[in-house]
Amino acid sequence: MSAEPHSTLPPVRLHSDAELARDALAAPLFARAVRLARWAGPGTRVDTGGELVADQLPEAAAALGLDTADADSVVHASQAWRVAVDTGLVDVTEPEEDAPAAGGGPVSGADGGAEAGADGAVGADGAGAGAAGVDGTQFGTAAPGEDLALVTGGAPGDVLDLWLAALDTVLADAAVPDLDDLVDALDAGGDIDFDRLDWNPAREADFLDGALANLYLLTVTEGGAADRPVPLPVLAASMVVPDDMGEPTDAVLEQVSDAMMRLDDQFRQLEPIGLVEFRPVDEELMAEADDEQTAAGGAGADDEDVSRYGMVRLTPLGLYGIRARLLEAGVGAPAVGELAGKGADALLDAVSHYPESAAQAEIEAWLEGRDVPAAVAELLAAARGDDEGGPLRRLRCQQALAPAGPEAEPAVRAVLDDGELGGLARVWLAERGVADVPAPDATMVFWLTVDTIAAQLAADGETEELPLLMETLTAHHTGFFEQVWRVEHPATAYVLEAMGRLHPDKKAAKEARKAAFKARSRQS
Repeated sequence: MSAEPHSTLPPVRLHSDAELARDALAAPLFARAVRLARWAGPGTRVDTGGELVADQLPEAAAALGLDTADADSVVHASQAWRVAVDTGLVDVTEPEEDAPAAGGGPVSGADGGAEAGADGAVGADGAGAGAAGVDGTQFGTAAPGEDLALVTGGAPGDVLDLWLAALDTVLADAAVPDLDDLVDALDAGGDIDFDRLDWNPAREADFLDGALANLYLLTVTEGGAADRPVPLPVLAASMVVPDDMGEPTDAVLEQVSDAMMRLDDQFRQLEPIGLVEFRPVDEELMAEADDEQTAAGGAGADDEDVSRYGMVRLTPLGLYGIRARLLEAGVGAPAVGELAGKGADALLDAVSHYPESAAQAEIEAWLEGRDVPAAVAELLAAARGDDEGGPLRRLRCQQALAPAGPEAEPAVRAVLDDGELGGLARVWLAERGVADVPAPDATMVFWLTVDTIAAQLAADGETEELPLLMETLTAHHTGFFEQVWRVEHPATAYVLEAMGRLHPDKKAAKEARKAAFKARSRQS
């Protein structure tokens, strides 16, 4: 899957392997592949490449309970068979090019003891050997593969591995142009003219991978589409429209429309494997495609109109599948709960870069089952440090301590005299109404103020709420800026510069800029 190898995405909340394995087995295409693997036997004949011969496709469709009078049934059967072969649910032995024709003598199995009958089937001893039809055409054979036993006898992870292999097959198929386009691109010799088709396999695969990666990002980003589908024009635009573009040009809107229709065709193919829930583009809408706004998914449309342009949502199984492909591509795609067995230092370093809700979920998973006093002491120790990430670690540590009860008090009291943690400890104790909490000295108050603002800047940037926080923290201290620039905190100058830009009181902002200059001069 194409992606930047060192990028890190927000964490995803995954269902359990057992739930995901049940979803995989219920996916229509995968379920059909399993049924055909059980159907395969000594009489099953395949062509070169392991495909079922044409006259067996209706039998396969009937085995799947499909209406054999429906032309699409053999298409569904062929696709399910290909998935079964590619995943190892079926083992095939392809016909040998130099094998003798049926009229030239018996066709022997690997041990030389099986003989083909007139109908081209082979005996039980010859399962997997070559076979021949009545016209002498050579066929290969098929039988259930060893991996089929994993469907009912394997662990959930085994089922998911099979499903991921099936997903690879379906994604490869989805990146191929439809049959009509292929027929139109045939040259006089019956070969595909790729220049005329304007199809580059690598480019198409990258386009689909990119669309799925963007859909994954929209799903896992806080405030994104985790619980609702994404309009297809939005996803198409994410693939085409540059981030810094204002009003899209007509040419760009046409590209969005083209991308939208490509994705419409591809998601129709991906839905049966359980990757997405998809509402296709309304066919009546396509009849109106002469209207530019219609073709590009007009921005002024209401919710009902937007849904006509197509809606897509990754299923829980789809989130699992795309994450697996991202990890394989070297992209950091964390999952909530995977830090539960690691130390507090790894936890705080990781969740420092998570959205707040995901950080809280990860912290709760880490705390579950641990001895609270020991866990609190470990968190406090991991929160120390005068490095750039220290303020945000302490903010996440404070978040982790929030649900702790009275049993955490001894560990918190133990750091009251700590220069970096003493302020945090006092806040925690005061919020619980604990008696005899010593008042902090001025140095600790100023240090905690700088640390708190530095953490907020690191977590969320310059938000609308930050000026109010700055005003609140400085309002109760006369001569705040005359003293704060002396604070021995690595972020002092950085925080004062931010206060000079953002403080809602103009006089205080001016004082902050002067204090920032003094802090910079002092550091140099």
